[in-house]
Amino acid sequence: MDGVGRMKIAVIGTGSVGRTLAGKLEALGHKVTIGTRDIAATLARDTPDQLGTPPFAGWHADRPEIGLATFADAAAASELVVNATSGLASLEALSAAGAANLAGQVLVDVANPLDYSQGFPPGLDPVDSDSLGERIQRAFPETRVVKTLCTVNTKVMVDPGRVGGGDHTIFLSGDDAPAKALVGALLAAMGWNDIIDLGGIRTARGQEMLMRNWLNLLTTLGTADFNIKVVR
Repeated sequence: MDGVGRMKIAVIGTGSVGRTLAGKLEALGHKVTIGTRDIAATLARDTPDQLGTPPFAGWHADRPEIGLATFADAAAASELVVNATSGLASLEALSAAGAANLAGQVLVDVANPLDYSQGFPPGLDPVDSDSLGERIQRAFPETRVVKTLCTVNTKVMVDPGRVGGGDHTIFLSGDDAPAKALVGALLAAMGWNDIIDLGGIRTARGQEMLMRNWLNLLTTLGTADFNIKVVR
């Protein structure tokens, strides 16, 4: 597993991002459990969500090796947590997971605080003077928050080679150096070879604000299969 031993990983969120990351992490050899607010309601859903993602139950039926539990149970049984919820719902979902269950854990935050209140394209809330990554770290001071993967499309997250042969850049932000080293090793196992550590969690602001230009590029290019490369 490219320097990362088998871990118990909780992925909080059942949408396309959570499913994609859970599938990739399981394929890399980790024991993965997806966390949801209400197991019965999640499995009973039989229509696509607002983004057109097919019902979770069909996807999960084809992947019985991936567990399904409540937010709290998934977090309590894990060694690393991935926040793959909608950004504006992240704090609520992580609160349901429980501060005690998250204490001491590495929490990989891949969410963007997208605000659709004014329609499309969405804005960010917060923006510039704060970030979702910082808010999570303040809300859970005993958790080791690492912001990453929020600057690319879901498919590119787990398969950087689909763009330019993989020669492009991903970023890390966080206050805990060992946590960032662990997350960096996970990213390398996914195929990322240009990983830039931006510094403390305050630098998550810059990562999240890249989403505005990402949306511009999406409209201009007509595809989500792209990323930026920091040339130095």
